[in-house]
Amino acid sequence: MKYWMDYNNMNNTSALFTDFYSLTMAQGYWKNGKKELAVFEMFFRSQPFGGGYSIFAGLETLLEKIINFSFSDDDIAYLKSLDVFENAFIDYLKTFRFNGTLWAMDEGTVVFPHEPLIRVEGGLIECQIIESLILNTVNFQTLIATKTCRIWLACGKGQVMEFGLRRAQGPDGAVSASRAAFIGGACGTSSTLAGKIFGIPVMGTMAHSWITSFDSEEEAFDAYASIYPDRTIFLIDTYDTLKSGIINAIKIGKKLALQGKNFGVRLDSGDIQYLSTEVRRLLDNAGLENAFITVSNDLDEHIIENLVREHAPVNTWGVGTRLVTGGNVAAFNGVYKLAAIQRNSGFTPVMKFSDNLEKTTNPAVKQVWRIKDKSGSVIADVMSIDNGDDNLKEGQRYSFWHPSADYRHFQHTIEGSVQPLLKKRIINGRLTGGQTSLNEIRSYAVSDLDSFDSTYKRLLNPHVYKVSITEKLRNLKLDLIEKHLGNRV
Repeated sequence: MKYWMDYNNMNNTSALFTDFYSLTMAQGYWKNGKKELAVFEMFFRSQPFGGGYSIFAGLETLLEKIINFSFSDDDIAYLKSLDVFENAFIDYLKTFRFNGTLWAMDEGTVVFPHEPLIRVEGGLIECQIIESLILNTVNFQTLIATKTCRIWLACGKGQVMEFGLRRAQGPDGAVSASRAAFIGGACGTSSTLAGKIFGIPVMGTMAHSWITSFDSEEEAFDAYASIYPDRTIFLIDTYDTLKSGIINAIKIGKKLALQGKNFGVRLDSGDIQYLSTEVRRLLDNAGLENAFITVSNDLDEHIIENLVREHAPVNTWGVGTRLVTGGNVAAFNGVYKLAAIQRNSGFTPVMKFSDNLEKTTNPAVKQVWRIKDKSGSVIADVMSIDNGDDNLKEGQRYSFWHPSADYRHFQHTIEGSVQPLLKKRIINGRLTGGQTSLNEIRSYAVSDLDSFDSTYKRLLNPHVYKVSITEKLRNLKLDLIEKHLGNRV
């Protein structure tokens, strides 16, 4: 069907892109006359990959979709055919648009569990219907941006090429992964479509089929170099890396050198450490010290970190499957919960209780503050009640409490800067500003990451970053626990 062939249609803004229970609840709200305003927050419960941080991604994609989120005539006809919704409610959906307000952190921000990344304010129905869109968009791109960042740091902030198109989870998964990977530190993508849409540099080498389509490996290399003398990378493991591939690459590479051109070789199998060391030695012995080595073959951050530790002479890294799929982590565990609802003239804070402590939410309309020391290094993130009275200020001393509202806390005088992280992105259904370029988002992610100590970024046993709540928010939470559970706690 043409629908699946067209990227823009595939990523359309049909409001059917929601879980069915969002629509049945929406009809329930509508039938019960529940027109009150509500505040929902999107946050996550634990870091993926056993890591110490995540990179918030997907915001610009989400904003574009939300402002155009609506039901087409075909969508309405489908809903009617289900024989679940009343005609009057169907009529209501015909003119549905998100007319609320959305707050979010800057895309590319380093983020941590329990703190709201996105805050949505609006009618119950509109907030409910966009839940699935928010979680689907942000969860996936944040997962891939975080995975890529781990890989990028593991190779010493080197050149990481995203090669995941053929292994990604469908067309949208592939394109979204390319975007998120660039935010996380990838320098380019193999996806031509992602290059066109997002302006990401497109990169690639050659396939084994190119080489086997010629009578000899040398002939294949020579033909490729004659066509692309300025971007030649020889794939040298088709027959035998050391006895054939590198020998022929050196022959043709010397021809390129005489033209003042450089080239690279790519390893896609075998013992990468041993082969890259031998290939480097042979290239250097041939006087081709500037030739570079690219490696691929099911790489991830742990393999790359080991190769770097063993001084494997690798210049660029092609990472595919384990980057665009998240590797051993299938999904980012972001959730979307009600934090406050309109009662009479104001908002009443609400919270979810659970037998699992980590699933108990923090109530109220909240702001997140990032505290830095005088040198600009990040110290902690703190959630407060966003009512003006609980705002954090430089020079003040505070008691900050663990989000679980238990006894753990610390006192701190803010001697550096303190910044609110949630900013208005949509007001009354309209974007508040222009689009941020992908290069700007990537640069911001890099600079934000640099403000954190290396102990939070290590792969093994990273230091746990402090995410706290103010004393006022803690007291509110304890009051709600007492109100709803009483002597049961």
